[in-house]
Amino acid sequence: MKNSVIFGLIIGILSLIWLFVMHATGYNLSDSKTNPIEYVSALIPLIGLYFGVRNFRDGELKGKMGFLEALIQSFKILIVGGALAIFAGIIFINWGGVESTDTTFQSFSGRIFGALLVGVIEAFAVSLLLTTKSNRVD
Repeated sequence: MKNSVIFGLIIGILSLIWLFVMHATGYNLSDSKTNPIEYVSALIPLIGLYFGVRNFRDGELKGKMGFLEALIQSFKILIVGGALAIFAGIIFINWGGVESTDTTFQSFSGRIFGALLVGVIEAFAVSLLLTTKSNRVD
């Protein structure tokens, strides 16, 4: 569990930094339009998941990990990182200098749902990539 908390915190902190960098560079995060630079933020959970699951495989499982073990570890990392990212986003909306309106919360919740979908897809991809044990079904 320690591994998932560490890498989940990394994902959450990087997401918070990304929010403030986007705000500081002048991108409007309160409207429903997505700027193309926002798609770069999909690399944050991908990098965190990859290094987190690889660290779990190499450290705790001695290099032998099945798909289900990798997927469960990925979801643990995403739960910690997602909870911290949502908390950071709420703080950003309330105290980050953005006027809080219903459209701000609506666009934020849409972005969080999109991040959830991207995170689940990336969890499957990282789990497939880092699986070393094959479970044959005959």
